[in-house]
Amino acid sequence: MRRLPILPTLIVGLAVAAMIALGLWQLLDRLPQKQAYLAQLAANPTRALIPFPLFPDESLLFRRTVGDCPPPVTIRRAGAGAAGFRLIATCSVPRGSMQVQLGTTHDPRAETGWAGGRVSGYIAHAPDSRSLIRSAFDHRPQAMMLVADTPAAGLEPNPSPTIDAVPNNHLAYAVQWFLFAGIAAIIYALAIVRRNRMVVTSAAPH
Repeated sequence: MRRLPILPTLIVGLAVAAMIALGLWQLLDRLPQKQAYLAQLAANPTRALIPFPLFPDESLLFRRTVGDCPPPVTIRRAGAGAAGFRLIATCSVPRGSMQVQLGTTHDPRAETGWAGGRVSGYIAHAPDSRSLIRSAFDHRPQAMMLVADTPAAGLEPNPSPTIDAVPNNHLAYAVQWFLFAGIAAIIYALAIVRRNRMVVTSAAPH
């Protein structure tokens, strides 16, 4: 049995230990936190009505809300998956702006004459134009949006609130880190076995 090379073994050992630590962090810390958060979101639709928040607050997703969207109002389209498109109104309010999802449509040219007013519904995330890579470095909270209960004229109703769209990948992340650690250890072990065989072969008399 030949001695293991100290420096490579130390580097690989530290890398494997770091991967295992990251897996345990996802499994024992991040996963329970996300499960508690999802339980809170699932209960939010049954909680008391609140004014639409002026600032982003992730704990308020799916809460019932009411707000006033004064004119002038600008309206844009955004993708809505199987529902086609959603029309989103933006208006100025004290200390910022307010976005209201007015309804959905399968017509890419659909318009509505909604000019603002009091609207009730639930709180959701507004569409975010940041790419996946950019969002990894830009930690600003995603803007909130009021999803209206009653659609504007000519539009179909908005979907009901659901937590199905909220990602919960921490168990998968934990499994990935454990797999990475196992693969790294196996690859290093195979490399050491191959190295030892080559040394033995080269040292053998010819």
